[in-house]
Amino acid sequence: MDLSILKQALIEGDDRQVVDLTRRALDEDHSAQTILNDALISGMQKVGELFEQGEYFVPELLLAARAMQSAMEVLRSPLAASDYQPMGKVVMGTVQGDLHDIGKKLVAMMLEGSGFEVIDLGTDVPPERFVAAVEESGAQLVGLSALLTTTLPAMEATVGALREAELPTQVRVMIGGAPLTSTFAQDVGADGYAPDASSAVALARRLVARD
Repeated sequence: MDLSILKQALIEGDDRQVVDLTRRALDEDHSAQTILNDALISGMQKVGELFEQGEYFVPELLLAARAMQSAMEVLRSPLAASDYQPMGKVVMGTVQGDLHDIGKKLVAMMLEGSGFEVIDLGTDVPPERFVAAVEESGAQLVGLSALLTTTLPAMEATVGALREAELPTQVRVMIGGAPLTSTFAQDVGADGYAPDASSAVALARRLVARD
């Protein structure tokens, strides 16, 4: 099977076809890692490009990300058996006092679709929980989300807690959310700001490459 067919199905967000083609590719002895890299991650990169070009919008991103997650369920066991190493680990969460979840979930799905292992802590996450999650997982990245301006002090406190903690690895912090800016990211000591899910993936890749 030509893996470009699977890639195109992912770009189109066809969940059922993506799952069927992923299973077929495994049956035809394509390795799980080849399927992931050559079809799925490559497809998600194209989806990100289409979003940046204004040809795709949030609904198309969601469809592709969900199809990617379905394919990952099929590949999870074969990848584990092959000792596949993700591009990096990311701890994600919406900061304390904020219950908004949609944007953060989309970023998490896009990151997973781009080869990252994502640990999603959910919403209303206190600073100490982010620190504990990094200590437990050894994550290189933390993604903080906020939609309410009233929770910006909590985001600053979380970045501060991560900087002050004695973590096993140097952690990079990226932030996103409607009221945020790159200037705010610099002011609170974050490593970068992403205005949308596609930009968040590109930022995560840059931050991992920096290390």
